[in-house]
Parts: sequence; structure tokens; C-alpha cells
Amino acid sequence: MVKQKVNGYSALLAGASLVSIAMTAAPAALAQDGPAVSDIEEVVVTGTRRKDRTIADSSVPIDVLNAQALTATGLTETNQILANLLPSFNFPQPAVTDGTDHVRPAQLRGLAPDHTLVLVNGKRRHTSALLNLNGSVGRGSSAVDLNAIPANAIKRIEVLRDGAAAQYGSDAIAGVINVVLKDANEGGIMSATYGANVTTLDGVPQLEDVSVDADGNLQFTTGDDRTRTDGETLTLRGNIGFGLGEEGFFNVSVEYRDRNATNRSDFDDREAYDRIDGNLDPRELTYDRYNTRFGNANVEDVNIFYNAAVPLGEHEVYSFGSYSKRTGDSAGFNRLPGNSRNVPEIYPDGFLPLITSDIDDFSIAAGVRGQISEWDYDVSAVYGEDDFNFGVANSLNTSLGPVSPTEFDAGHLINAQFTLNADFSRLVDVDFLANPVNVAFGAEFRNENYKIEAGEVASFIQGTFPGAAGSQVFPGFGPASEVDNGRDSIGLYLEFDTDLTDRWNVAVAGRFEDYSDFGSTFNWKVATRYSITETFALRGSVSTGFRAPSLAQQNFTSIATVFVDGEPTETGTFRPSSDVAQALGSPGLEEETSFSFSGGFSWTPTNGLSLTVDYYNIKIEDRIVLSSNLSGDGVEALLAGTGANRARFFLNGIDSRTQGVDVVANYSFDLGDSGRLDLNAGFNYSDNKVTDVIDPPAVLQEIGIEQSNLFDANEFRRFELGSPETKLNLGATYFWNKLTLTARATRYGEVVEPSNNPEREEVLDSAWITDLDIRYDVTESVAVSIGANNLFDVYPEATRNNVADVTRFSRIFPYSGFSPYGFNGRYLYGKISVTF
Repeated sequence: MVKQKVNGYSALLAGASLVSIAMTAAPAALAQDGPAVSDIEEVVVTGTRRKDRTIADSSVPIDVLNAQALTATGLTETNQILANLLPSFNFPQPAVTDGTDHVRPAQLRGLAPDHTLVLVNGKRRHTSALLNLNGSVGRGSSAVDLNAIPANAIKRIEVLRDGAAAQYGSDAIAGVINVVLKDANEGGIMSATYGANVTTLDGVPQLEDVSVDADGNLQFTTGDDRTRTDGETLTLRGNIGFGLGEEGFFNVSVEYRDRNATNRSDFDDREAYDRIDGNLDPRELTYDRYNTRFGNANVEDVNIFYNAAVPLGEHEVYSFGSYSKRTGDSAGFNRLPGNSRNVPEIYPDGFLPLITSDIDDFSIAAGVRGQISEWDYDVSAVYGEDDFNFGVANSLNTSLGPVSPTEFDAGHLINAQFTLNADFSRLVDVDFLANPVNVAFGAEFRNENYKIEAGEVASFIQGTFPGAAGSQVFPGFGPASEVDNGRDSIGLYLEFDTDLTDRWNVAVAGRFEDYSDFGSTFNWKVATRYSITETFALRGSVSTGFRAPSLAQQNFTSIATVFVDGEPTETGTFRPSSDVAQALGSPGLEEETSFSFSGGFSWTPTNGLSLTVDYYNIKIEDRIVLSSNLSGDGVEALLAGTGANRARFFLNGIDSRTQGVDVVANYSFDLGDSGRLDLNAGFNYSDNKVTDVIDPPAVLQEIGIEQSNLFDANEFRRFELGSPETKLNLGATYFWNKLTLTARATRYGEVVEPSNNPEREEVLDSAWITDLDIRYDVTESVAVSIGANNLFDVYPEATRNNVADVTRFSRIFPYSGFSPYGFNGRYLYGKISVTF
């Protein structure tokens, strides 16, 4: 097997224990720690910044997803694809959660979305400006928008499932996701995919007729389960590579995606109009009872990525970057004609308010790498920015009465990050050691900035008419919410990696970071691997870590409609340093700290077969959480004049422990004239526990807020039970002549959607989801595919059949947003691709 430097990013990837792997053909969907040797063309290890390690030598668990696996599906979101392929990755798809409908968070190993560091070509990626605030998984976090990275731009994705803050700094508590961009200098591929949800809503009957019963009340006649064809999605993709000079490359990828909304709502059985002399208004019989939209948002995306490098002697100049434009709209909750939030002169039949998004995201990186004397070096600069413009449509400001506008600019959230890196490494001979030591050191400077810009006046003002201030469903950011804050940090790291014997490898890393807003921290890591035989090895690691409070958590302020146990309330989120939060006893924010250890083994008994098992235990202290929605007379008195009747703020509120087991197996069969069969399986068990909760601040205790109110049972159970405890992925890919069949089955374990009312707690049973993709190569350059995601049209149990105390609102929203596989049902698609 040849080990050599791969043109592009083999030396660039500044990461701990990440491994580069290039495939000659499409192997199994998941290559982890020991893919079939026949599938490997070149192997290059970045490891602890060493170049002489193969993927099988890694002392920590790594998953590698190749380009074929990422595109052998009708799924169009990168997060969904990862959830389909990785047992430790969770991506629920909530609805009616404001901006979270447009930028959905994901989890690795059951931890928060912001506990996973995302890199592109080994460089830290900026996070979305959106802060997830409503009752979904990932509440209170800001995460990288992986869906802004199109699958056709990706050469492979490397997922390190181990704490890595000692190498990378903040956020890498659960692990690291490294997206490696395509670097071909010639050829390309163009594709068009079209699909739609063709589904029957399990447990949700179709409304057939509305009439008046003998008592003069509404009477509803229902039929069979409701059928829908929606979510029509067109995805156009193109990738092309060009040569720069004799050995350089410029590779560019473009994606356009247009996805229609889906709707899984049940009908609304409320009386829509005021009665006339005690009798139903005749319009009740013709009123549209499907007046709510519950499902995927309307989204239109344009994503552009480029990747380039030019050798200059012993050095190489490189650059990569991206631009993403996303517009969309998602629905809030319907306002009936007679609702106090409606103005009948504008909407005589009520209205369904929409939250609109206009997201601009861009990033550019540039650097130079090569050798100076015997040292490998890499010096780079990266700038990234995400601008989330909130809008509200088909709405009004009740307090402005009949003259209210119906569309609003609700303001901007802007997150920016500038990073400078300098990395150096080389092998050093040490007299008392049999093998050389790889020494690596480096420095990082990072500047971050977070802004909230106010919306137009009509979106937040309190007018002269009765009613709530601001645009309905999402009041705009007012002057009191505006902020423009930043911080700097400096990090220094040092790593040593050596083979103490031919069988025993040890790597040690330490990192010091200093932040301008909360101080300094030092973290370390020790990882080791011992080969019992040539095919069986033990491995493990121990490390500390940290996560700095995000600028969004430190600075966000807003008031919006939030559903609490199915009832809408005006809930204010106040920055920890604000006067309101201080009055509520906010102690401010500090960094989270973690201690983790893992241990397991890798086994490759024969060519084509590999098995890895890894246990992990992650303890996090001073974890940053969003408090419960605090309410009561005392809280309302403190909120007087804010427009909110409930309040919440961020605080270092809990300690937690996450432990579990990952199992990954791959087997490749050479069937001779009958083709090849690649099998893979992955299993994750993850258990989350809250081990300690801080006491409420004294001012809250004085008004009756206890620990159970500050971080209530609802929040406990969301953290502990809101993600599947187990997940099993099974995959098979069969290659025969021009035909490729890919089948995947995923079993999601039980999930609980919590509630402070035990009778409203929803238990989602385990479920199997099956996907199928059939590809046929018509010619050497043209291929067609057809397939299905969720082939058997599986849904979580409908709320009306799963909850003892079903509210009207939770019946209209018939499925839980905590479902790890969503609730949109079967998706059918077809695709054509042309390679050149």
C-alpha cells in the first residue's frame, strides 16, 4: 500500500485524529476504521498532525462518509443525510418553531448541537446567527448550518467521535465533523433530482363534512386517514474541476434547491365566528378547517462552494469559500376571525401568520502551506458571516388596528467570525526512544462578533388600539434588543505523538486559550492504541474540554409567541446582562467544562471485514442552559412594561453526564461475475443524565421560584429523553455491471416529548425507517436513479392516540416534533446525472 501526500488537503487538515481516505469506487455507505483494502487507493493520516498513520491506526473512533454515500439518496439536506448514515447523529425535524424551521439543529452522541465542532477543509466553520429558542431538541443552542454545504461539493466527511478541545478549542466536546471539499482538477458532474412526499397520515382522518347537530353545535364527519402529495422538491447540482498551472486545481460546486412546504395538520374544530343571536354563523359550514400549516417550511436555496490550490515549489497557496442564499417561510398558529389578536377589518376570516427568512451566509479562506527546513507548516486566515433576516407576512400588529401593515421586516441576526491559524509539525528523533516523536505546535487568533438589528417600527411598536404590541407570531426586534458585541480569543497548543514500541502508540496534547470576555482555560488530552495482534487493537483516550458561551447566548433578547403545554404565551428571552435578567437574578455566563474518557477496540480479522466497539463517558460542569419559561404574579410584576408575561434567560444551570457505546461493522463481499456486496451496520446507545442543578437566584426564591421552576421537569426530560437512547443503522450496497442497489434500514429507539402535565407527555415508540435507491448507468457518463425515503410510510403515533389529555392545539398539530425521523412520511424521487 502506497502512503504519500495527496494533492489538496492531506497536509492542510489541522485536526486531531482525523483521517483522510480516498476511495476508488463507491464502497459501503459508512467506512469506519477499516474499510476493505481493495477500496482504498491512497491513505493519508492527519491524526495528531502526523502523515504516517492509516485509518486503521487511529486511537479514537472515526467515521468516513464518501461522496457516493452522500448522494445515493433522495434526501436534499446534509443534516438528514448524516442522520441516515451515522448511528450517533440525531436530526429531528420540528415545525412551528419560528426560525428553527429554517435552520434546524442536529446532535452528536446525544449532546447539544453546539457541543460538536464543524470544520471545512480542517478549518473552523462559523455558526449560524440563529439561536434555537422554542421547545425543540437543541433548545438554547446555536449551531453550524450544515445544510448550507451541498452534498455535491463534498469529497468526504470525517466524523471524529471523541472530545477534541485540547486540539481545536471550544465546542469539540462531543466530537468533530470535518467536511473535505472536492479537489479534482478536471471533469465534473451535473444532476437533476425531483421528488415529493406521497403519503397517508397515519391516525389522522380526513374531514369529509361539516354540519350542525340537533343541539345547534358543529358536527364533523371524518373518513379514512388523510392522504397528501406535497413537499415537491427540485434540486439542480453541478460540479466541475479546472487545472491551475501544471498541478493546481480550481473546483467549484453549485446547488439550487426549491422545496415546497409540507402540511401534516389536523382540522380545526373550533367555532371560527361569533354566534348570531345564539346560532352558528352560516360561514362555519364553508370555513377552511385546514387553516394551519404543520411540516417542512417552504425553502429556496442557492449554494456555491469553491476549492483551489496552486503549488509553488515546496509550498502551496490555497483558498476555499462559499456563498449561500436561503429564503423561506414557515407558519405560526392560525388566528381565528374573532380572536383578540385579529383585526376583522383586515382579515374577516382570520389569518395564518408566516415567519419568513432571508439568510445570507458566506465564508472565504486563504492560506499557504509547505515545508520550511524540516518543518511542515500551514498558515491561514478564514472569515465567515451569517445574516439571518427575519420577516413576518400575512400578519398584522393588533395594536395598530385597521391601519396595520400586513408584512414586516422584523430585524436581523448577524454572526461573524475571523480566524488566523499557524500550525507547525515535524518528526524529531529522541535518543532514548526507538521511534521518532511527531511534534506539533501552533497558535490561533479568533475574533467573533454578534449583532441584532432592529426591525421596522411597525414590527415592534405598541399602538393606540387594544392588543399585543408588534407583528403577530413574531414581534420584531426593537431598539432594546439591539446589540453589537464582540470578543477576541488566543489559543496555543502543543502535541506529541510517538510509537513507544512497534505495538504501542501514545499521543499527548495540551491547549491554552484566553478569551477577552471570561478569562482563560487549559485543556489536555492523552490517547493511546495498543495492538494485541496484527488484526486486533485496544484504544482509548482521556481528555478535558470546554465550550465558551456563544455570543448569541450572551446577547439575545426577544419576545415571541411560545407554546407551553399546547397553549400560546408571550415569552421574553432576556440577555443575561440585561436589567430584566439582572432583576430576575441572572448571575451571567461562564464557560462550560468537561471531562471525558473512552475505550474500545478495533478488529479486522480478514480482508474486507472490520468491527469497532467504543465506550464513552462525558461529564460536563456548568452547562449553559435556557431556563424554564418562568411565570407567576411575581415574575409578571418584574416584567411590567416589557410586553411579556413569561421570562427566561441563559445561565450555567446544570451538570450532566452522557455515556454510551458505539458499534460499527463493515463487510465487503467480492462475488466475482455476480458483482460486489458491501454491508455495514452501526449501533449507538446513549444515556443522558442531569447530575446537578443550581439553586434559583435569591430574588427568584423570594417570589416563590424553586429549583423545579427554574429548570423544571419538562426541561429535565427534554434533555434526558428527548433523543433516542438507541439507534441502529443497517446498510447494503450491491454493485453488478451497470446496476447499483442501495438499501438502508434504521431503527430509532424510544423518544419522549416531555410536558409539565404528565397526562400530556408523549412517548414515541421505536420505529424502523427503510430507504431504497436504484441506480442504472445508461452510458459511461449518464446515470438514472429512482428511490424512496421512508419507503413504508412510517409515522410516529398520532397525538390523539398517544396522549391522555389531548389539547385542541396538540390535536391540530398531530405529530411530535421530537420524532427523530420527522413526520412527513414517504418521499419518492427520481434523478438523472451526467458525468464528464
